Amino acid sequence: QVQLVESGGGSVQPGGSLRLSCAASGIIFTLSTMGWYRQAPGKQRELVASVTSTGRSNYVSSVEGRFIISRDNTKKTVYLQMNSLEPEDTAAYYCNAKFPQSNYWGQGTQVTVSS
Repeated sequence: QVQLVESGGGSVQPGGSLRLSCAASGIIFTLSTMGWYRQAPGKQRELVASVTSTGRSNYVSSVEGRFIISRDNTKKTVYLQMNSLEPEDTAAYYCNAKFPQSNYWGQGTQVTVSS
């Protein structure tokens, strides 16, 4: 059974930092492209960052230079370090594991940036 379990969300003031974690089980983690998506109320889900099986990362322009995605294949975990958080980063954040023939999602973790 595939499970992606996110943690690390919460409330933070503008300019603060959070680190999200996503622990995977039931998949061949090393073969996956792992991604973090987010969805704010009334908006479409968007890709925030992704990292391929070979470690190549990609970011949406709005988080470039502030967020860092990384993966630990021994722990089957992907991380999203979020720095200099802005109110516009407020959203539910979802972990995603992508394979050529399949796609899996976590349950999501809420990030709220507010003063």
